[in-house]
Amino acid sequence: MKPVVGTVVSNKMQKSVVVAVDRLFHNKVYNRYVKRTSKFMAHDEKDECNIGDRSSSGRKIDRRH
Repeated sequence: MKPVVGTVVSNKMQKSVVVAVDRLFHNKVYNRYVKRTSKFMAHDEKDECNIGDRSSSGRKIDRRH
């Protein structure tokens, strides 16, 4: 699986963070690229991630996903 690279947007949970991943897709009607954001939960065992950190993971690891 392709590694997912995103930015940490929330670290208020214990041992979990929310990572926002930006992607571009092509809109065929307007012939433009549009940016979309997907949010994934990731596991952070040591609670060392802060908001704004770049995070990469190969797959969604958190228990809820």
